[in-house]
Amino acid sequence: MANYDLTPRIAPNLDRHLVFPLLEFLQERQLYADEDILKAKIELLNNTNMVDYAMDIHKSLYHTDDVPQDMVERRVEVVGRLKALEEAATPLVAFLQNPNAVQELRADKQYNLQMLNERYQIGPEQIEALYQYAKFQFECGNYSGAADYLYQYRALCTNSDRSLSALWGKLAAEILMQNWDIALDELNRLKEIIDSKSFATPLNQVQSRIWLMHWSLFIFFNHDNGRTQIIDLFNQDKYLNAIQTNAPHLLRYLATSFIVNKRRRPQFKDFIKVIQQEQYSHEDPITEFLACIYVNYDFDAAQKKMKECEEVILNDPFLGKRVEEGSFSTVPLRDEFLENARLFIFETYCRIHQRIDMRVLAEKLNLNYDEAERWIVDLIRTSKLDAKIDSELGTVIMEPNHPNVYEQLIDHTKALSGRTYKLVSQLLEHSQGQTAR
Repeated sequence: MANYDLTPRIAPNLDRHLVFPLLEFLQERQLYADEDILKAKIELLNNTNMVDYAMDIHKSLYHTDDVPQDMVERRVEVVGRLKALEEAATPLVAFLQNPNAVQELRADKQYNLQMLNERYQIGPEQIEALYQYAKFQFECGNYSGAADYLYQYRALCTNSDRSLSALWGKLAAEILMQNWDIALDELNRLKEIIDSKSFATPLNQVQSRIWLMHWSLFIFFNHDNGRTQIIDLFNQDKYLNAIQTNAPHLLRYLATSFIVNKRRRPQFKDFIKVIQQEQYSHEDPITEFLACIYVNYDFDAAQKKMKECEEVILNDPFLGKRVEEGSFSTVPLRDEFLENARLFIFETYCRIHQRIDMRVLAEKLNLNYDEAERWIVDLIRTSKLDAKIDSELGTVIMEPNHPNVYEQLIDHTKALSGRTYKLVSQLLEHSQGQTAR
């Protein structure tokens, strides 16, 4: 299933530190040879200050206790540089660690800069030193210290570009520490800046959105409400356009979220149109599964794709998260996906048939006869299905489903409201752009 591994496409859009969790997952799943994973780790570490980690990887890769001399020299260099940066940032760090002194800070950054300069002899050089010290800490793998210093730096920084860079670093640090709530807050803050900032070219803004969506995968597939929020972000016109233009592989994650999230069905119809547009230009079992059901109505192909989807989920670093329960290990998203995928096949198949042979249905759902019968009985009991089972003939008989005029009116009103909101937003953005010129 390495053919469907998206790591080569995702990694270029991540900070190199964020690639390590992906490599750890691939190593655990044994999708690639151990030697290849270790070499990839070494290559990533070459441009960081995590020299001790690089030494450990080198020992594992070459089965030796010795390390190259250049690594030893690099370690000495890193330690010396860290001490120098620490000394340069010491006046400001000491101020920030003093609760009484910190109380003198206000929301006005210009006032803070003047106050720090007059009372504590802390000027732009010390503030810049804090940024460099925080960045160096991050490169050394001290994500907690880096996150704290970057947060404090942003409170004092008056350079918008440097402040934005610090926010990206803070987001990366929170992701690597798995502080999902804080990371989500930083992600939303970054999104606001990207959407409102004036970029040198539109392409730069699109690229920032693509980076943001790739980084967000860590958060959305670990946060409790992530699978709803990924739809809110990825399905926005500007972000969806960026996906279709530059990163169609991200459709895998949006499609998965739609499949396991039943509350997003109104938006789902529009997403199927996107799947239809992209079905010949992008290949992925999960998007192809939806195309089989809702575009081509090919249920035999959907059944085969469902088996491929299971393998894709198990081997995807974001979708294949494992949960340990005693001596057992499960992949919750896999189970949710298969349950909802069967429901998608069943719902669509039932729309075009009134009487369905249970054996045929069991085959299309990848279940045996008894499992399929129990599954359908549960659907009927929970009022998810208006049907009855003829046990003698082994068939499912669908009850006529007449459209509810009131519900149709509500759906059309919601759709109209959504289109009106989009139109007003576009007009406002256009007018703001004209004013800025």
